[in-house]
Amino acid sequence: MYDDILFPTDDSVSTEATTEHAREIARERDATVHVLYVIDDRSFLTLDDEVQSEVLDELRADGEAATDAVAAELEADGIDVQTALARGDPADEILAYAENAGIDLVTMGTRGDDYTENMLGSTAQTVVSGSSVPVLTVPLTEE
Repeated sequence: MYDDILFPTDDSVSTEATTEHAREIARERDATVHVLYVIDDRSFLTLDDEVQSEVLDELRADGEAATDAVAAELEADGIDVQTALARGDPADEILAYAENAGIDLVTMGTRGDDYTENMLGSTAQTVVSGSSVPVLTVPLTEE
């Protein structure tokens, strides 16, 4: 049922809980975990080209470090892992990756800060609303 699991990460310390869920499901199903880091370029598109290039290089390095760290942790448990970087709106890129890679399940953290307004963070809510496959959301905490 779940052969390919997408785990989008933003390298926050609190993604450990999401890693645990992806790990357990992948172990039970002998699934491949796709670890995706999306470079959210919306906030720096108005910068000068030179500065934009420097910021992009730094974010790309951060993304590679984040995906490599999660991949190493999962691979140490014998789980097959693929890593990828994308650039754009995180929700759009997560949905596109899920569709293009034949993902069966998305596991992602959510930071819904004010539960009275929104039970999920905006990226997670967009993914849940737009996904054609199940999405497991894991509440993220800084603890």
